[in-house]
Amino acid sequence: MTDDTTTLPPAAPRTRREKPEKIRCDACPVLCFIAEGRAGACDRYANVEGVLTRVDPLVILDRAVQSGGELVSFLDKGREWDGELVQPPERFLTAVGAGTTYPDYKPAPFIVSSQMDGVDMVTVVTEGIFSYCGVKLKIDTDRHLGPETATVRFQGEVVGHVTTGEYGSQMMSLGGVHHLTGGSKKEGRATCEALLHLCNRQPVELQVDDGVSIVVEAGKAPIIDGQREERMRVGCGSAAIGMFAQQWFRHVDEVVVVDDHITGVLSEHQAGKLLDVPPTGIKIKGQKSTPGRYFRVAGPGQGWGGTNIDDPLTIIDRFDPKVAKPGMKMLMVSTTGDHSDYFVLDEALHPVVTEMPEAVRDSVVRVQENCEPALCSVVFIGGAGGSLRAGVTENPVKLTRSVRDMLTYVTSGGAAVYIWPGGGITYMVDVTQMPENSFGYVPTPALVAPIEFTMRLSDYEALGGHMASIRPLAEVSDRQLSLGTDQGHWPVLPHHFSWNRKP
Repeated sequence: MTDDTTTLPPAAPRTRREKPEKIRCDACPVLCFIAEGRAGACDRYANVEGVLTRVDPLVILDRAVQSGGELVSFLDKGREWDGELVQPPERFLTAVGAGTTYPDYKPAPFIVSSQMDGVDMVTVVTEGIFSYCGVKLKIDTDRHLGPETATVRFQGEVVGHVTTGEYGSQMMSLGGVHHLTGGSKKEGRATCEALLHLCNRQPVELQVDDGVSIVVEAGKAPIIDGQREERMRVGCGSAAIGMFAQQWFRHVDEVVVVDDHITGVLSEHQAGKLLDVPPTGIKIKGQKSTPGRYFRVAGPGQGWGGTNIDDPLTIIDRFDPKVAKPGMKMLMVSTTGDHSDYFVLDEALHPVVTEMPEAVRDSVVRVQENCEPALCSVVFIGGAGGSLRAGVTENPVKLTRSVRDMLTYVTSGGAAVYIWPGGGITYMVDVTQMPENSFGYVPTPALVAPIEFTMRLSDYEALGGHMASIRPLAEVSDRQLSLGTDQGHWPVLPHHFSWNRKP
């Protein structure tokens, strides 16, 4: 009997595919597990051969090359001799690329000793993780961007609001802990992205409810509803009358400077009275304030002087026939000089548009000449608290008091900051004075910003600093270091700081 059964060879045992070992990053509360050759969610830390590595280089400012030069590496062994017989120029260690120990109690990543004016100094640098932060925008424009307190959106999400209008500028407040962490995840991510781009001097398109669409970029002109602004106002309408009255009164009988806030009328204004400009009988719509100054002549908008009008004659009620005379000449101009028309009264005392004489045209050009270029200013504001201070001293409140007592000088990326009065360390810094791409983020979400604390060595010891972690500046040469051209101003101490003071 034949056995037709076929015997199969035993199956080979399955081998488990080994995954590359991951390391855990503790630089922020997200606590990413990062595989070899990959970066964490923030793109700031990576797994390099099993070692958690800060991706961006540590930035040191060099006083000698602040005026220009290409991006170079320095403080490394391969640096060529530059022919100087003395020590290298003064350097300032920034926190850009320094990394962080947040949210732990460990000392800051770099606590560096140096000398300044012959005094032993310590600079503590760390990249703070700021959930409590935002930006203040100053947008130079004569146009109406939106109602005060109007919601400002980025990618459809609420990220801030319109605040007060200032002299030739509109202010906005973006970010803050409520938008970063108090709303939906989408709102928090959108807020973090908008803040990050703005602080790193990148363009961001914002939408204002019941207002405009605007592209904001630090140090650049705003683009409002697709139109780039050229200049900010020379002043309000009343101020313009005071500035240019002498250039107008010899060539025209009347000047009206159209302004959404304060419209000026030459013949009624004090400047006109001092120049003996006779009354013209003009009657302006709106609320009269003091002579020659009118409020609410029109609604806010994109037209003349930030109003909603395209025809300036709509703000004129009439000319009093008892005072006005045919042939009287009138200039109407906006506060930027972008809009202007020249009129002559006919027999019925109606203003008729007429070709503008050269002398009058020159005066309009003078208005434009005195208007400064329109720019967007981005100011980062953050509260330096939490374990950031613990990285400087074992008793964090002593750092706050040292800053308040002006024993410790605070900078951000080497740029001078403004410390708000009151409790805590709440500071503001102009992002254009900082190295490019100084800011990062973590997906909690929060911004990562550089901050440096500089003080005398004796003061650092007195506030309970991490003395065992101090190392000389020369010892940081084993790190990847870089020096850029657009680093803002060299850190300059204000007059109230003197490291040579007597103890």
